[in-house]
Amino acid sequence: MVFVNSMSDLFHEDVPDDYVCRVAEIMDQADWHTYQVLTKRVDRMAHLLQTKLRFAAERSHIWWGVSVENRQHGLPRVRHLQSTPARMRFLSVEPLLESLGMINLHGIHWVIVGGESGRGARPMKAEWVLELRDQCQREGVAFFFKQWGGFNKARTGRTLAGQTYDEFPASTRRPFPDTATLAALRERLASSATPWSPSVPHLR
Repeated sequence: MVFVNSMSDLFHEDVPDDYVCRVAEIMDQADWHTYQVLTKRVDRMAHLLQTKLRFAAERSHIWWGVSVENRQHGLPRVRHLQSTPARMRFLSVEPLLESLGMINLHGIHWVIVGGESGRGARPMKAEWVLELRDQCQREGVAFFFKQWGGFNKARTGRTLAGQTYDEFPASTRRPFPDTATLAALRERLASSATPWSPSVPHLR
């Protein structure tokens, strides 16, 4: 399982469309992995999934997700994600900063919830998490509780109401290719590569 990208955003405005498409082409070809693509720039992702990335939107091993931290910024991203032709959609609700209330989970396959961590972390209330868990259970959406967070996240742990939640969407595992097949794929991808380097050190 590959997180795209853990410390940046593939849909940052400084990343060219051609480069985004190139990343998607490699994910499409290397289908023995499962990819989690997470963004806050859902407008651009939605547009590309309906156009240049349509081929990747329909692939079950590529999961497309958005960050949802609060109602003002997060819930509009959910609606944009739902409007895309993505076959697998997920929400990364972390850090959860307030109650999201009743949200529309139609077409959402996975919800990850977690609190903020590190010095100055804002607290997360149990009732906010429980209302999301209950909605997921009612609507058959996989629910994953990542952490309570706080200054010492190892101490606060990830137990919710006496248990841990490690649900994932149902997926079909594909066999890892043999050496010859993998070598041929690497050569084909390398021969068509278009190099690109970001003009800024971090694309968050």
